[in-house]
Amino acid sequence: MEKTERRAYAKINLGLDVLRRRENGYHDVKMVMQTVGIYDELTFEKIKEGIIVTTDKEELPTDKGNLIYRAAELLTEKYQIREGIRISLKKNIPIAAGMAGGSTDAAAVFHGMNTLFNLHMDEKTMREEGVKIGADVPYCIMGGTALSEGIGEVLTALPAPPKAVLCIAKPDINVSTKFVYENLHIETVKDHPDIDGMVQAIREGDLRGITDRMANVLETVTVKEYPIIEEIKKKMLESGAENALMSGSGPTVFGVFTEEAGASEAMERIRKEKLAQQVFVTEFVNM
Repeated sequence: MEKTERRAYAKINLGLDVLRRRENGYHDVKMVMQTVGIYDELTFEKIKEGIIVTTDKEELPTDKGNLIYRAAELLTEKYQIREGIRISLKKNIPIAAGMAGGSTDAAAVFHGMNTLFNLHMDEKTMREEGVKIGADVPYCIMGGTALSEGIGEVLTALPAPPKAVLCIAKPDINVSTKFVYENLHIETVKDHPDIDGMVQAIREGDLRGITDRMANVLETVTVKEYPIIEEIKKKMLESGAENALMSGSGPTVFGVFTEEAGASEAMERIRKEKLAQQVFVTEFVNM
């Protein structure tokens, strides 16, 4: 049977601001999203009928509880695909980490099925359909560096930031995005990230201008609940990071370094002090 493979890259938020809460419960955001070199691997294979999802992680659902399944179901119905599909997932991105692991897998389904079934979707169509699965899916379909507005679906592509080395650490805790947003009282937040300034710094290729503006309003909730996030940030800064920040609603923390030695030192210290087992040294990825 025909098959195709796809890498699904994780993301971090170089800056994350929440502007207001909508009446429908969604939040208006303003964020700078960036793809990084940690990725899941998906294999798509035509079968006679049905949707079969398999994963190498027992804790992940393989039914409608998985965004992969929901994306495959949406496309099967929309394009009246008569054949079935088997999607196999090798999971490398930490789970429930604030790195869009589920969303990027769903995004890979759009690309994979587009190729496998010759659906002729352009990126705009994929993004319009992707937002029905989740707010981060349109960005994950696009990848690279982007300003993200609305609920996350209004995207402006940005140039790649200057080269840097990243240390990314996910502590052994799971954070509920729902809990974080429900406990965010945006009207009481006094310090908002300078997202416009960060976008300008990216356009100018100014790494220090980017790192100086790294901020995430969701830290006001998550760090209070999980002080280990602050501890990891501190270790990264002590190891020479230009800056360190929590990604998304957490608990993953990333540090931006100009030298690989500093990022590697941070990784060793974080592991040695048992602050996190899942620690990576990687870089920005712009396709």
